[in-house]
Amino acid sequence: MTQRIGITGGIGSGKSTICQIFKLLHIPIYNADMRAKLLMESNPEIREALIIRFGATIYLPSGGLNKAALANIIFNDTNALAIVNAIVHPRVDEDFSKWALQYEPYAYVIKEAAILFENGGYKHLDANILVTAPVALRIARCLRRDGSSAEAVEKRIANQWDDARKITLAQYIITNDNNTPLIPQVLQIHETLNLTHTRYGKIC
Repeated sequence: MTQRIGITGGIGSGKSTICQIFKLLHIPIYNADMRAKLLMESNPEIREALIIRFGATIYLPSGGLNKAALANIIFNDTNALAIVNAIVHPRVDEDFSKWALQYEPYAYVIKEAAILFENGGYKHLDANILVTAPVALRIARCLRRDGSSAEAVEKRIANQWDDARKITLAQYIITNDNNTPLIPQVLQIHETLNLTHTRYGKIC
């Protein structure tokens, strides 16, 4: 049975970079954050729930998600993000489960998600990888990448669990501090997961 592995890390940790390395190893990657955005536009149950909670202006006249309106709501209401996650993430979990079925011959697939631990999604996976990096480095990466203000990045970091809390739930840790080589860390996890599949795949 194909193992379902989660990968997460705080904003600016570089989890997407790690996923690119796994892709080079021909491992299928499910980007939960991208799929969530698509489902917010295409899933009628999600649309209805968001409109009931936040009003019709949460969607554009064209039918697309009003991302600016949603971002403004989340930025100014500390409870709004939790409400959105409660509406969207159960559907993302269902979507991921269906997606993973097409890769049954693989030793494992990866679900990339920004808040894998915070929303409880890690509980439905076989193992989880945490990508860590110093907070100052994460902020600097976001400033270069997005052009965001330091205040905005710090607020987003505050909405996520810190690494010390997440480490206790992760089976694998990847350090992305610009000093520790990444490829050997990824290869070690890759080899372990392949070995686990070889040993136990027939009885899963």
